[in-house]
Amino acid sequence: MNLSERSFPAFTPVAEHGLLVEFGERIDRAIHDRVMHLDRALAAAPFGGFLESVPAYAGLMIRFDPLQCDHAAAERAARQLLARPAATTAAPRTHEVQVCYDPDLAPDLAAVAQAAGMTPDQVAAAHLAGEYEVFMYGFAPGYAYLAGVPQPIRMPRKPAAIRGIPAGSVLIAGPQCLVSTVTMPTGWWIIGRAATRILTGCQDRPFLFDVGDRVRFRRIARADFDTQVRA
Repeated sequence: MNLSERSFPAFTPVAEHGLLVEFGERIDRAIHDRVMHLDRALAAAPFGGFLESVPAYAGLMIRFDPLQCDHAAAERAARQLLARPAATTAAPRTHEVQVCYDPDLAPDLAAVAQAAGMTPDQVAAAHLAGEYEVFMYGFAPGYAYLAGVPQPIRMPRKPAAIRGIPAGSVLIAGPQCLVSTVTMPTGWWIIGRAATRILTGCQDRPFLFDVGDRVRFRRIARADFDTQVRA
């Protein structure tokens, strides 16, 4: 069967302790809403042996204790929860991330502008106008993958990753945006640098965002950026 012919939700056993529930095969808010429906339902009504659920763009990994549960029982529980109406939830939190687009902090801004047929300031304005939502965490601590990059500035990943990209870099690739938290390689496009810290240093809440939160970016001047990163 081709991937395009699959029906969703799809349930796939993972090792002896996990069940992957997939709702689609693309980055899409409606698909992610179904992911979060199941994630919240499991948190509110966990089945026997349930350990945790890990949401991603289009799927959810359910971990359970194999001494208390098996794949079939986990799937039954998930299907029952999906059949229930989505619970009313509190409005998502919105976070502001301050970003500077000065050329030395945004080494790819000019290239993105050229590819998009825009000026660097127009690219920055388009980025600021995006409606961003935290869809998942992955790759490195605090790497919150945001969906919502406006269509005019969506860029494919670079052919090869670049090493040594500083923490705080604001990255885009396709519909995704991310603020890096550690010095890492990336094949995404670096269009700015954030002064806002994503790693909080708090043991109970180590990351600024939760999956499902909203994020907006606000432009700051270089002097303000330098003052904040030195604080």
